[in-house]
This record gives sequence, structure tokens and C-alpha cells, in this order.
Amino acid sequence: MRNLLKNIWFVITLPFLILRWIARYLFQWCRNTSQTIHFLLTEEEEDLPIEETLTKTIQNPSGIFDHIDALRKHIFRALIFLVITTSISFLYTAQIIDFLAKPVGGLQKLVAIDVTEPIGVFMRVALLTGFTIALPYIIFELWLFVAPGLKKRTRFGSLVTIPIATALFFSGMAFAYFVLLPVGIPWLTQVMGIRTEVRPSSYVQFVTTVLFWIGLAFEFPLIVYFLALVGLVRANALLEQWRFAVVIIAILAATITPTVDPINMSLVMLPMVTLYFISIGLAYLAERTRRKQSTA
Repeated sequence: MRNLLKNIWFVITLPFLILRWIARYLFQWCRNTSQTIHFLLTEEEEDLPIEETLTKTIQNPSGIFDHIDALRKHIFRALIFLVITTSISFLYTAQIIDFLAKPVGGLQKLVAIDVTEPIGVFMRVALLTGFTIALPYIIFELWLFVAPGLKKRTRFGSLVTIPIATALFFSGMAFAYFVLLPVGIPWLTQVMGIRTEVRPSSYVQFVTTVLFWIGLAFEFPLIVYFLALVGLVRANALLEQWRFAVVIIAILAATITPTVDPINMSLVMLPMVTLYFISIGLAYLAERTRRKQSTA
């Protein structure tokens, strides 16, 4: 009888024990992370030449395993957060699918052919939504791994760019959804007067692909800025090669754009060209910053 009461009490208190463990883990993680960020933003690591760093690595190869273990921990925490955000997104996936279906006329315009097609669409949208929500934290974990090898000023600048990169990514997705899709979807479904029955699987795959690549394209100025900050890209070279860049952008726009007509292709191409010239300006600013740091 006593064992039975113990088991019943254990079952009753198990959810509270789990919540207590989660709260304790989160508190410990927040404290450790805050201490790590404070250390990275206030302390300056020893700046060794690349040759000396490679020599030390060859002489002591076991140090590589420490970095691999640290990377494993960062990836593990990012995956846990991804599982949490994906689980939360399951609660709102139906509303998100309805939101994605508005450019085509709503859910009533989607016609499923296969029995498993709706559940496949549900899972795809839930996973992509969870990944989109978790993206800033995933970038933050990567920053925690890379930051010890950067200089103090570069650490602070790269940490600030995490919300900027997130804002650029969502801005690209918003541009694709509110500007590109409302023009491209009606043209695709009404071309030559042929009635189109839109399948949920193909439509959701098409829409999410466009949203992702346009959002990724909006990250280009930030990538160029960091490449220029470390000296891999120069503003003058980007300016001299602008004609070649426009041709590449046109090819990318033709690949990403939902239609083959020049109007929709221009809707994708014009902001990408604008972003390219913005990148040149950011590269120039990065070069000035790098020269000041070298002089100091």
C-alpha cells in the first residue's frame, strides 16, 4: 500500500518536478550566458598571427577536440530551442497556412489530391515556422562559438548585427509576400485562360521557397559588410564589377521569381540591385573602420 501511494504521489508531482528542472536549467543557462557575453565584450583575447596559431595547433592537435566539443554544445542547445519553437508553431500552423493561402484566394482554393497531402503540408509549415522563429537564437549560438576568436570591437559589432540580420530576413519575406506574390500568383493561375486547380503541397512548397530565398537575398549587404571588415572584399572592386553583378542578379531573379514575365522579374531584380549598391556603401564604411583599427 505504501509503494502504491509513493507511485501515485510521484505521478502527481512529476510535472512539477519537470517544470522545476526546466526552470533551474534556464536560470543556470541565463546566468552562464550573461557571464560569457560580459567576458567577451570586455576582455581582449591575445591576437596571434595566423602562422603562430597554425604552429600551436599542429604542436597541440588535442586543442581541436575542445573546439569540436564546444561546437557540439552550441549545436545541441540550438536544436533544443528549434524543437521548442517547432512545438509551439504546431498550435498556430493552421492559421499560418490560411495566411499563406491568401494570395491564391484562401484555403478554399486549394484542392488536395492525395490523402496524406494535408498532413504533409501541415508538417512542412510547422517545421519552417519553427526554424524561422529559432533563426535568431541559432545565429546567437554560432556567435558564442566564433566570438572568442574575434577582437573586442568586432565581437560587439557582430553581436549587434544579429537583430539587424533578423530584421533584414523578415523584411525580405514581407516584400515577397506583400509585393511579389500578389502580382505573380494571379498571373500564374490565369495565364492563357486555363483554369488552375492549386494543390496544397505544390503551392506551399512554392510560396515558402520564394519567401526563403528573397529573405536570404536581403542579407547580402550585411554579408558584404563583414567580408569587407575582414579584408576579403573591397568597395572599389564591387563598384568596378557592377555590370557583371547586374547580370548575375538578373539570372538569380529569373530563378527566384514566380513567373517568367519581365514585370515580376523586375520586382525581384530592382531591390536586389539596390541592395548591391547599398552593399558597396557598407563595404566602404567597413574599410574605413578597418583602417582606423589598424592605425590605432
